[in-house]
Amino acid sequence: MSTARGGQGGGGGLRVVVTGASGNVGTSVVKALLASSRPVSVVGVARRLPDRQQDGTDWVSVDIGRPDAERELTRVLEGADAVIHLAWLLQPSHDPAVTWRTNVLGTDRVLRAAAAAEVPAVVCASSVAAYSPRPADRDRFWVDESWPTHGWPTAAYSREKAYVERLLDVFERDQPAVRVVRMRPSFIFKRGSAMEQRRHFAGPLLPNRLVRPSLVPVVPDVPGLRFQAVHSDDVGRACASAVTGEARGAFNLAADTLLDGPELGRLLDARPVPVPRLPVRQALAAAWRLRLVPAPPTLFDALMRLPLLETGRARSELGWEPTLSGPEAVAELLRGMREGAGMDTPPLTARLRGGRLRELATGVGGRA
Repeated sequence: MSTARGGQGGGGGLRVVVTGASGNVGTSVVKALLASSRPVSVVGVARRLPDRQQDGTDWVSVDIGRPDAERELTRVLEGADAVIHLAWLLQPSHDPAVTWRTNVLGTDRVLRAAAAAEVPAVVCASSVAAYSPRPADRDRFWVDESWPTHGWPTAAYSREKAYVERLLDVFERDQPAVRVVRMRPSFIFKRGSAMEQRRHFAGPLLPNRLVRPSLVPVVPDVPGLRFQAVHSDDVGRACASAVTGEARGAFNLAADTLLDGPELGRLLDARPVPVPRLPVRQALAAAWRLRLVPAPPTLFDALMRLPLLETGRARSELGWEPTLSGPEAVAELLRGMREGAGMDTPPLTARLRGGRLRELATGVGGRA
C-alpha cells in the first residue's frame, strides 16, 4: 500500500474514506465533502494516485480488485466515520471476468473491511441500471426505490450493479448497526469527465471537433429511447448529504427533462431521423466485435429497457435538488468533448500517454 499526502487531514471533524475518489463521481464527491458546513477530512482511495492533490485530502493507493485488498482496506478504514464506495471498472468490456473481480468481488472486500473496521456508515454507488427492466409495452415507466433490482442479465454493467445490491442486502442483514445508503443515479456527466467518457463509450475514432452543433446533420431517433441524466456535482452533493446526515436506504438521483432523439437533436442542432431499433443494435454489435467502439451492444439493450426514476425521496429526505437539468448536463459533456476536457487524475486525464494510437494498439474495449 502506498500513500500520498495531500492536505491537512484531522481537524476533529468527520473522517470519510472515498473509494474511486479520482473518477468522474469521486472527484465531485470529494469537492462536496470539503465544501460541507461540517469539518470533514477525506481519504481518497484509488488504484492510480493523482499527481496533484486537493488540500484536506489524503490519498491511498489500493486496487480493490486484488484478492489481498481486504487487509489493506481494513487498515485504511480504521477510525473512519463513513466510507463512500464508488470504485468501478467499465473496461475491459471484452473481458467481463476482470470487471467482475473489481466491481463485485472488490465491493465485497470493501464491505468486509468496513465491517472489520466497524465503520458506522456505508454509502454505496448503485445505478438506474440495477433496476429490473420496465414493461415491454411501456416507454415511459416511472419507478421509486421499491422497484426490483435484478438488472438486465446479459449486460455486464447492469448485472454487476444488481449483484452489488444483493451484497448490500446481506451486509445490512449481518450488520444491523451500520447505516447503509444506496445511491441509484441515472447517467452521470460533467465537463471534466468528457475524455474519459469518450474513451469508455465512443472510442478513439470519434473526432472531438465533430461533437459540435451544426456539424452533425442528423441524429437517430430510436423508438423507445428515453433516459435521464444528472450532473456529477449534483451526485457528489447527494453523497455528502448522506454522510453528514442520518439518511439510510436507497435514493434515486436524476435531473429533470428526459433525453430522447428530439432532445439530442436540439442539443446538436441536428434533425432527428426515425431509425428502427434492430439496425442500430446490429451496427453497434458489429462495431464492438470489430473493436471499433468500446461499449458492448448489451449495454444498448439495457438502455432501451431502463425505467425512469422518481426522485421524491432524495428531495424530501436529503433536501436534494439538481442544479442542472439532464440536457444541461449532457450539453456540458458535449462542450467538454469538443474542447478535449479532462482533469488532473489518471482516469479523467484529457490525453493518455500515447494518445488514441495507444487506445487502438491496446484494443478498443479491452483495456482496464
